[in-house]
Amino acid sequence: IGSLKIRSGGKSGTATGVPLRVNLTVTDASSNYRALADAAVYLWHCDRLGRYSLYSAGVTGKNYLRGIQPTDAAGTASFKTIFPGCYDGRWPHIHFEVYSSVAKAVSSGPIVKTSQIALPAAICKKVYATTRYPGSTAALSHTTLTSDNVFGDDGGVHQLATVTGSVKTGYVANLTIGV
Repeated sequence: IGSLKIRSGGKSGTATGVPLRVNLTVTDASSNYRALADAAVYLWHCDRLGRYSLYSAGVTGKNYLRGIQPTDAAGTASFKTIFPGCYDGRWPHIHFEVYSSVAKAVSSGPIVKTSQIALPAAICKKVYATTRYPGSTAALSHTTLTSDNVFGDDGGVHQLATVTGSVKTGYVANLTIGV
């Protein structure tokens, strides 16, 4: 299936920042965590300035950093994007919804699972030390995984991605979830 590029949307604009590939593997929790092929993942996140396309001031006319991708035979949906910025009150994260199929996702069918991917502190600090993420270092210093209103109940233990790479070459975030 390949990676879906979501840096640009159908409307004008391309998000800039440190490259990130997100691999989200979807498994069936009721069937010994068997990979779920042909499910659909809708993934979205903020830009390097902490703004959400379509919703935040200054980017309501843009629709980047969001997209729907089917899972492959191994249950993985892959997205080419950028590392999200950090904004006050939230730990750096990526939103996602899982649907039983792309058809269900594009027709507002029932959502199988809604959650978020948390990003590791050490990697966030490296990315936010660059000049491309103004304000993210300060915002990150105001919250922790345990104080975040989504990840705080367990410190993101089930949502914390494994991230590899570098600022120079880009990062890859991997997370496996059960639905």
